Amino acid sequence: MSLCPVCNALILLTINCILCEKPLEDFGKVADFLDPYGHYNDIETVQSADGYAQNGTCPHLLYCEDCHHEQVVLIHEKPLSK
Repeated sequence: MSLCPVCNALILLTINCILCEKPLEDFGKVADFLDPYGHYNDIETVQSADGYAQNGTCPHLLYCEDCHHEQVVLIHEKPLSK
């Protein structure tokens, strides 16, 4: 079992826009943005439906308020220690 360090506020995601160099805003997990009720589903269902099904990653939607550029960044999840 693992967790996303960005979703769990363990790290701050700071990435600049590739077009205008302004900071991108993190809109959260792609699945939550596309489906407002997606967080009620189990993680396997969400990962298979968001189009970014890769084990060990959490896709986040980033958006630039200035130039309206969107991009998805795959955050590597951290394993939970026992």
